[in-house]
Amino acid sequence: MAKKKYSISVFFPCYNDAKSIKKLVEDSFIILKGLTSNYEVIVIDDYSTDGSRKVLKNLSKKYRGLKLVFHEKNLGYGGALRSGFNASSKNLVFYTDGDGQYDVKELPILLSLLTKDIDIVNGIKMSRQDPTYRIFVGNLYSFVARWMFFLPIYDVDCDFRLIRRTLLRKLNLESNSGSICVELVKKSQRAGAKFRQVSVHHQERRWGESQFFRVDRILTTFFELGKLWIKLMVTDKMRW
Repeated sequence: MAKKKYSISVFFPCYNDAKSIKKLVEDSFIILKGLTSNYEVIVIDDYSTDGSRKVLKNLSKKYRGLKLVFHEKNLGYGGALRSGFNASSKNLVFYTDGDGQYDVKELPILLSLLTKDIDIVNGIKMSRQDPTYRIFVGNLYSFVARWMFFLPIYDVDCDFRLIRRTLLRKLNLESNSGSICVELVKKSQRAGAKFRQVSVHHQERRWGESQFFRVDRILTTFFELGKLWIKLMVTDKMRW
C-alpha cells in the first residue's frame, strides 16, 4: 500500500502482557512506516504486575516515537481504552488488545475500507481461538449486547477497530469495564456514525491474563451492561 497523507494513532491496552506486547509494538512500527509518515504508537499499561513496564521502558529506548501511559492503579479495560483515546492525537485512531490475539499487520485492511462516508471499521473474528467456555461466554455477551442495544455491528466483542478521531471527540465514554465497547458503538451510532465490518483473524492467547475472563470481571461487566442499558435505552430516551 502506498503511503497516504492521513495521520494515525495506534494504541494497545496492556495488562500483564509482558510476553506479547513487544512484538505488537515492533510490528506496529514496521507496518506504520510503510503506510504514512504521520503516526504514533501508544501503550496504556493498566498497572501490570508481570514485568510489562520493564519491557515497555526498554522498547521506549529503541523507539523514540513510542508513547507510554502508566496507570497507578488498575482501572479496568474501559479505563485503559479511555486513556488510549485521550492520549491519541492523530486523525485516525486504531486499537487492539495487548495480548496479541489480533494481528496488527491486518491494519491496512481496515484502512482500505475507511472511505469518506465511513467513521468506524470494525473487525469480525473469523474463528475465535479460545477455550470452549470463553467462546460460549463471548458469543453470549455479543448476542445479548447486540439485541439489548440494537447495535449496528455483528461482533461488538472484536477489539480490532479503526475510528475517526472527530467522532471520538463527540463521545463521553464512562465505562471502566468491558462494557465500554458497547457504549462506544452505541454512542457512535447515536452520533450519526457510519460503520463498516470486515473479517479478521483471531489467534490463540499464548501468554498473559485476560482482564475479562475472570468471574469477578465477567459479573462486573454484565452488571455494568445492565446499568448502561438503563441509561442509554431508558433514561436517555425519556429525555428525547
